Amino acid sequence: MFKRKVYDQLLDWKENYSEKYAVLLEGARRVGKSTIAENFAQNEYESYIIVDFANITDDLMSVFDDIADLDMFFLRLQAETGVTLKRGNSVIVFDEIQLAPKVRQAIKYLVKDGRYSYIETGSLITLKKNVKDIVIPSEEFKIEVYPMDYEEFLWACGKDKYSMLEQLNGLNKPIGNATNRSLMRDFRVYMAVGGMPQAVEAYIAGKNFVEIDFVKREIINLYKDDFRKIDSSGRISAIFDAIPAQLAAKRNRFILSSATGKRTTRKDEELLYELISSKTVMICYNTTNPTIALSQTKDYDTFKLYLSDIGLFTTMLFNHESEVYSTIYSKLLSDKLDADLGYLYENAVAQIIRANGRELYYHTWKPENKSHNYEIDFLIASKMKIVPIEVKSSNINNHKSIEAFSEKYSSMVSRRIMFSQKDVGNKEMLELKPIYLAPVIISEL
Repeated sequence: MFKRKVYDQLLDWKENYSEKYAVLLEGARRVGKSTIAENFAQNEYESYIIVDFANITDDLMSVFDDIADLDMFFLRLQAETGVTLKRGNSVIVFDEIQLAPKVRQAIKYLVKDGRYSYIETGSLITLKKNVKDIVIPSEEFKIEVYPMDYEEFLWACGKDKYSMLEQLNGLNKPIGNATNRSLMRDFRVYMAVGGMPQAVEAYIAGKNFVEIDFVKREIINLYKDDFRKIDSSGRISAIFDAIPAQLAAKRNRFILSSATGKRTTRKDEELLYELISSKTVMICYNTTNPTIALSQTKDYDTFKLYLSDIGLFTTMLFNHESEVYSTIYSKLLSDKLDADLGYLYENAVAQIIRANGRELYYHTWKPENKSHNYEIDFLIASKMKIVPIEVKSSNINNHKSIEAFSEKYSSMVSRRIMFSQKDVGNKEMLELKPIYLAPVIISEL
């Protein structure tokens, strides 16, 4: 069991909210929701029952046919599972709750009864589809579960380097070429493996990157199977598949028609939001006026898409035959890939921002007397000000966009940051930071 930050959020729920709310762990498939729920139940309660609605016997499922008589319901549940529940010190885990919408509706009455605590886990691409005929319980405390972030990845690897990164960031001085290269290589390992627990487990077990890539491809195929369940036309999968290519094309927006090969229809827009709801992707909106709250000026028609896990993005980006996987990963880890991979690092920063609970925004505009647009990769609101962020893979000399933005919105800009593979430095007011410091810096904004 990997150490996960969600555990502390569950402790907060148990202490402060569990008497009035069930907790719903929501997120994409395979991010570790079920494992986290079981580990928490085992550690924090005297006894627990896990009901996995994706793998349930007919006899156990029949227990849920009638929940009106709670005394009988709990007796039958304990008899079927062989677990004795302790009033006030037991939890019932409803795993894959999206497959049992009527049980989810009954959460209201189970919580009100007060005997036990309740944890639900759900995969959102079907969770949303299965609630149209039920009353969504207001007695749900929702916690979003993301793929493992960089700090969690370091924990899993047994490396206590995150505190060192915090200290290095606090010094705000050049780190030195040798140390910077070493820390950068550590971060590229994370980019190669990603934060899906199964892929991390394979890496920790010493599997090579061909085997790790196989694990990630199985997860991608699982996602596509889910997409086909709600869209047999394959358009959701087409949108999903198009993300790396559209980022590589350096467009200032995601173009649905290019992804589907057809003129965009209202149905395509609906499918896009089904994809976003699955939490397998992240949407980054263009904000048209950064002087106002970012969320109030986001343009719903102008956006970019990123994958929720950098490891899955890397796998989709290098869509080659298995015999060349090891070469691709070797080049990535040694920073010898030929292509300009700024968008790969961009996806990594997008994941870091979302892991900190922030929405994603960017800004693009065309200055007067200019033939091309300027663009800021990400904008973060911080203490009534704005922090523009640029992401580069190598060339840090091109920073016209962030300079122009900082001049145009000078009264609103607090810091301006460029993440790359280069060491800590400054170019006048522009802060140059190695990308492995991004988790520390963004968490402090």
